[in-house]
Amino acid sequence: MTDLPVHYLIDRPAGQTLPVGTLILAHGAGAPMDSDFMAAITRQLTAVGLTLVRFEFPYMRQRRLTGKKRPPDRQPVLLDCWREVYSHCCDRKDLPVPILIGGKSMGGRMASMVADELGVAGLCCLGYPFHAPGKPERMRVEHLLTMITPAFIYQGTRDPFGRPDELAAVALSPAVTMSWLEDGNHDLKPRRSSGLDQSQHLAAVAGSVSSFARAYLGEG
Repeated sequence: MTDLPVHYLIDRPAGQTLPVGTLILAHGAGAPMDSDFMAAITRQLTAVGLTLVRFEFPYMRQRRLTGKKRPPDRQPVLLDCWREVYSHCCDRKDLPVPILIGGKSMGGRMASMVADELGVAGLCCLGYPFHAPGKPERMRVEHLLTMITPAFIYQGTRDPFGRPDELAAVALSPAVTMSWLEDGNHDLKPRRSSGLDQSQHLAAVAGSVSSFARAYLGEG
């Protein structure tokens, strides 16, 4: 993989909020683990009891060191990084169970490709890149058709990487739950004219993930 160590950001529920589990969350292709989006969803998730673990793929760690933009690593490197991070988190004694994995866009897609292999409790994808913008005929869904891990995909209805009409005929696995967020773009951000705002959508995502974690623990 790389001789660069994996660095983590760990955020825990504040105050008297009881922990309900841990979500390991990967960044998207172009923004780091502390981007505005990643920070905003972390705040929402910790507010409802999730511990958040954020990390960066090797190319993004290199970019942080050099200040130069780099393309994402090859898929095998990204998947190996996920395996390493998940193993590390499972070995820690300070992260509450269940341990879920997921990510923004590319980070979520890579998480989805190792979820069954790793036997994770659940998967959470934010703005899934079902296809490249403008190319709905080239869907990236093969593994989602047979997935057995409980998976939750939160997608804006006007996301150029996958809209409701483009996915209507795709027979995703029964384990996959699609949650469509009205007028949201790839960052789940609606237009002002919709009367909604991004924080409302992120809060809905957080509530859904928290409910799953509580049900997993037998509290829901």
